[in-house]
Amino acid sequence: MNELTLTPVRQRVSTEEVADVAQTVRAGMAALPLSGQVKPGMRVCVAVGSRGISCYAEVVGAVVQSLLDVGADPFLVPAMGSHGAATAEGQRDVLLGYGMGKLGVPILSSLETVQIGTAPDGMPVLWDRNAADADAVIPVNRVKAHTAFRAPWESGLFKILAIGLGKPEGADIIHAHGVTTAMPKAARVAIAVKPVIAGVAIVENGQHRPARIAVIAGERIESDEPPLLELAKQLQPNLPFDPLDLLIVEQMGKDISGTGMDTNVIGMWRRNAGPREPDYRCIAVLELTPDSHGNASGIGMADLIPQRLVGQVDWAATYKNCLTARNFVGAKQPVTLPDDRAVIAAALSGINPSTARVVLIKNTLELGSLWLSSALVAEVDKHPLLEIIGPAQPLAFDEAERMIFPGGQLR
Repeated sequence: MNELTLTPVRQRVSTEEVADVAQTVRAGMAALPLSGQVKPGMRVCVAVGSRGISCYAEVVGAVVQSLLDVGADPFLVPAMGSHGAATAEGQRDVLLGYGMGKLGVPILSSLETVQIGTAPDGMPVLWDRNAADADAVIPVNRVKAHTAFRAPWESGLFKILAIGLGKPEGADIIHAHGVTTAMPKAARVAIAVKPVIAGVAIVENGQHRPARIAVIAGERIESDEPPLLELAKQLQPNLPFDPLDLLIVEQMGKDISGTGMDTNVIGMWRRNAGPREPDYRCIAVLELTPDSHGNASGIGMADLIPQRLVGQVDWAATYKNCLTARNFVGAKQPVTLPDDRAVIAAALSGINPSTARVVLIKNTLELGSLWLSSALVAEVDKHPLLEIIGPAQPLAFDEAERMIFPGGQLR
């Protein structure tokens, strides 16, 4: 392993970006027209999820300001199912961590739910009580590919209306009924029986920045979300190498993906079984993001981890989230070794460094910068989106045997 070198490479990813986030949101809200739907004094719930969206606080802030401008009384509700350790305090802390506490409006965080309706198949649909009691509701969420299934509605506004606002109990019901079909059924009930006046959808580019922000009238969420999902899939970057001997992921976390690492990058087979595509023979993950608040859902998709990552995990929060999502494999603890050096040595045991196919990434959300072993550097010319941006550097470790990178690209 001491002979392994990694070369920094830039991957050209989609860079289309909204020039003025706040103005785009305000213009969309005005076009509803907002003043015709929201009267002074109306209590409006802005439903906010748990993902680490780069412009989340700015988007939500613009929604809030638009509501204040017409005399409404807005408040935020965490709409994140069983995330945030499945506690009211934990879910509030997630929003505070994203800067939502600086918006000047209350955050009403509770796990209390009420049944707002019943799907055609008899499935009860639950909602957060604060949202259910509001005069109007506006969900705000990123639209992207789901980590477990393919459908017209995956991770986006339908999901936050059905699962996010359902809190742990409602999320559990939907997953028990089969999320692929139950989620849209529940979202349709919510839109039919509650005053969902609009939804704000964010599509990110390959640099984790907003490529599109759409303010959608409530009655058009069902029809307008699928095209945004297709756009998100077109803009999502991936790794251009298959197979790999080792993928080193510096960070995983709930703010990165619902499964800690996006299965659209590492392979959905790691969660759902099926064909081994892509064939990443070993995935080593080194740490959990702070904004995960200890929720390591998806850790079971890694093959090797260091002990320091285990020390960052809140297993109760992880188990609750994985049990709710019926993602049992996501909570399994991988082979755990004392430190980063031991993890990477084990992954490359018996593999010649000169032929080892190794990629190092920060996380599965940020794929504009890659670090490649020499065997893969030799293939860069085959990939028109790749460009070598620096010399090869030896893999190195600090005194605690944590992986470091000369030049500080990762740390």
